[in-house]
Amino acid sequence: MSLFRIDTEDTIDGPHQNQQVAQHGPSLDQARAAVILIHGRGATAESILSLARELDVNEVAYRAPQAANNAWYPHSFMEPVGQNEPGLSSGLQAIHHLLDQFHDVGFKNKQILIMGFSQGACLALEYAARHPQGYGGIAAFSGGVIGEKVEFQHYYGSLEGTPVFLGCSDRDPHIPKERVDETAKLFRYLDANVTEKIYTGLGHTINSDELQHARSMLRDAIS
Repeated sequence: MSLFRIDTEDTIDGPHQNQQVAQHGPSLDQARAAVILIHGRGATAESILSLARELDVNEVAYRAPQAANNAWYPHSFMEPVGQNEPGLSSGLQAIHHLLDQFHDVGFKNKQILIMGFSQGACLALEYAARHPQGYGGIAAFSGGVIGEKVEFQHYYGSLEGTPVFLGCSDRDPHIPKERVDETAKLFRYLDANVTEKIYTGLGHTINSDELQHARSMLRDAIS
C-alpha cells in the first residue's frame, strides 16, 4: 500500500476511530446527497454542523466526525507529515469510513461532498488529493494540503472535474496564502475544477461568499 493511500476501513486503529459522528438532515436512505463536515482544531462535530443549517439545502444528509481531544493532528499542517502521526492517518481513515458507509447505502461519488474549516479543511483536502475521484464537491474554508511542502509526485490519479472551492484570507494567521495557491495548483494537476478565492483582511473565519459557493455545489449535486 502506498504511504498516501488508505485501502480498507480496517487499515488503521488510531485515536479518531470509534468516535462520535454527529448528524443533521434526513436519513441516508431519504437523502439525495451526503456531506462530510470536518471541524477545526479545538472545535467539535456538533459545532461544524452549524454550517449545515446556514447552507440550508434540503434533501442533504450531513455527517460530522469528532476528533479525539478536539484535534485531528497535534502540530501545524505545514510540519513534516510524520510529525502529525498517528492523528493524521487516523483522521483520514475516519473520512474513508464515512465514505464507505455512503457507498454501502447506494450513494455515487458525485452525490458525496467533503467540506471542512481550518484543520478540518486541511484534512478534507489531503483526503481528496490522496484519493482522487469524481466527487460532488470539495469545499475548504481556510486550509491547504498537509506537509512541509507540496510534493506533487506523491499524488496521482484524476478528480474527474470535481468542483473544488478554496477560500482563505490574505492574512490568515494559520494558513499562508502561498500554501493555498500551491494547493490550487495541485488540484488542477489532479483534474479538478478549482475556484480559489482570497479575501482581503477576512481573518480566520468563513464568510457569506464562501457559503454561497458551497451551497451552489450542493444544489448541483442534487439536481
